[in-house]
Amino acid sequence: MTLIALLRRASRALGFDTADSFPPGHPHARTRWNAAYFDIASDVKPDEIERRLCDAIANTPLVFAHITNPTPRMQRALFGVIEQRLRHRHQREAALLAALLINAYRSRDIVEAMPGMRAAIEATANEEPGVRIEAVLDFLGSVQSPFDVIEMRQ
Repeated sequence: MTLIALLRRASRALGFDTADSFPPGHPHARTRWNAAYFDIASDVKPDEIERRLCDAIANTPLVFAHITNPTPRMQRALFGVIEQRLRHRHQREAALLAALLINAYRSRDIVEAMPGMRAAIEATANEEPGVRIEAVLDFLGSVQSPFDVIEMRQ
């Protein structure tokens, strides 16, 4: 091993680097995020990384756009924000967040957080963006979730 490789390894182990993915071998190793939006030291444990990312989504949901292959837990954090926006009649904000969800599902590597989500998104693949967003919001509103994430829209 070269001196540079040893220094890199030590830097990561000591938390001097900023993490932009879960460690190799992690079940969600394909999940990536833009480190500029999430200041997470490289020595943070994977469960804590995911918790921090979910907290960031809950507090500033547009950061979801900077995550590739979000984990089911991250998606559920976004579902919660969408549900809140719908409950408070903020349709435009909910629609924008649904568009982020549709964009995330363009990846074949994403793990489906809610059974049928991929099918609901793919069923409208040839439709206009507004139609796709409405279909996703309708799907989220119609699904009975054990987490009580989404309520029925009126």
